[in-house]
Amino acid sequence: MTIPAKPILKWAGGKRQLLPSLTPFIPKKMNRYIEPMIGGGAMLMALSPKNAVIADSNPELINFYRSIVAEMDELIAQYNSWPFDEAFFYKLRAERFEDLTPIYAAARTLYLNRACFNGLYRVNRSGGFNVPWGKYKKPFIIDREQFSVARTILARAEIKLGDFREILMETAESGDFIFLDPPYVPLSPSADFKRYTSTQFSDQDHHAMAEMVKILSARGCEVLITNSNHPLVHDLYRGYHIEIVQTKRNVNSKGNGRVGEDVIIHVPSS
Repeated sequence: MTIPAKPILKWAGGKRQLLPSLTPFIPKKMNRYIEPMIGGGAMLMALSPKNAVIADSNPELINFYRSIVAEMDELIAQYNSWPFDEAFFYKLRAERFEDLTPIYAAARTLYLNRACFNGLYRVNRSGGFNVPWGKYKKPFIIDREQFSVARTILARAEIKLGDFREILMETAESGDFIFLDPPYVPLSPSADFKRYTSTQFSDQDHHAMAEMVKILSARGCEVLITNSNHPLVHDLYRGYHIEIVQTKRNVNSKGNGRVGEDVIIHVPSS
């Protein structure tokens, strides 16, 4: 690849800024790279693994990545054919993903992602995307070379749709390196950006993830996890190496609300 790979979606909570802190925990050798909550895919792009499994419970996101691999040029052409304005944004947002062709739906995902507020992905209880117009003055211009680099990496991965539990139980094997980046435990009632699908990622889901990590470690997998610096996270992963890292929060509209702390949990294979 002639240029560094980077995410092609703008993703609230993406891990690009955290990569320097995550890198020391990445094993030099791995069987496969597995990320069952892929989001923007910053870690995937940075590692550029030759053998990977990526997944998500978000059908729109998985359709987007599969469409980039299968029909990138058609997706780009569809995206470029649309006007960039607020009225069209809300018209496109009102359409139902289930009613659209894969390529049209993937181009819609890209448009909404790049035109909405801060790249936030949030849906209502019925599964409808409900993030407002981002008020950007200029449209996102696709860098075809950057998209081609991302496509090369995605083409080497098996792309699955499903809950992290079923993906990991069916897929993970000894020697795999697994990166888990769940919706963070909110630090306050107003910090709830976790409605990523029509059902929330609850405290029970975080407990289930911690139990899954024990299973993965026993299978011979090495696991790296990110989350908020919350007492629940420390309780769930007590006994493992936990590192606290200062981070910026771009979702918050107030400058003094943009500083936070993430935790990195490293779980070796047992």
